[in-house]
Amino acid sequence: MIPLRDTIRLERWPLVTIALIVANVVAYLVAVAGGGSLIDGPSASTVVAYGAIPYELTHLSSHCGLAAAGFSQTVLCTGQAGVIGKAAAQPATWETAFSSMFLHANVLALAIDVLFLAVFGATLENALRRLRFLVFYIAGGLVALALAVAVSPDSTAATLGASGAIAAVLGGYVVQFPQARVLSVVLVPFFFRISETPAWALAAAWVALYVLLGALGVTTPLGGGATAGYYGYLGGFAFGLVAVRAFARMRIPRYGPLRTA
Repeated sequence: MIPLRDTIRLERWPLVTIALIVANVVAYLVAVAGGGSLIDGPSASTVVAYGAIPYELTHLSSHCGLAAAGFSQTVLCTGQAGVIGKAAAQPATWETAFSSMFLHANVLALAIDVLFLAVFGATLENALRRLRFLVFYIAGGLVALALAVAVSPDSTAATLGASGAIAAVLGGYVVQFPQARVLSVVLVPFFFRISETPAWALAAAWVALYVLLGALGVTTPLGGGATAGYYGYLGGFAFGLVAVRAFARMRIPRYGPLRTA
């Protein structure tokens, strides 16, 4: 299912959502311009430098870098047994908690995140208002990362993407607009159709999709750490479910009819 738009009428332009989409796309293009490819994503060195690595976040005096491992590459961190020398120059560890939210493993992960942010973020921004929506989005991403780190504190796999923050948006949306429906393209073999889908079903499908992508290694370009990523997505979603009421004003959404033509 590919979401197109929901049934909630917007009261104003979702400027923060638009800015976040632009920031994610620009960050991806800049990252691949420095190495990597448009389809397969940024280079391993960029991922290690700007992704959030749990081992670095739990060992603040440590820094991680790429090392040769036969015909492949691996990530080694100072402070690990048998590791000597210094890692290449890179951003401060705390900065990666934020830079990782705008760095995607490949164009598929970017496209999925941007699409769901456009459909669900715009409506939730209208409900929370712009500044509170931005704080909610960033907080959701940080909570998702914190849970991923707590589950696997010694992992050297870089955490990437806006998925934790968008999971929070989906969770908040489901709570704020439980009756909303989304106009979606349903793809089936040899043809497609357009139908109205409950928003909660699409949110559940997104979480399931990211669990699958993590299992296949699509969201972890250097391998490993996928299990921690699962908890991160679920943590972001749970944060959205629980915290959105603290950010939202009490208001009744206006549901409007969908027009398919």
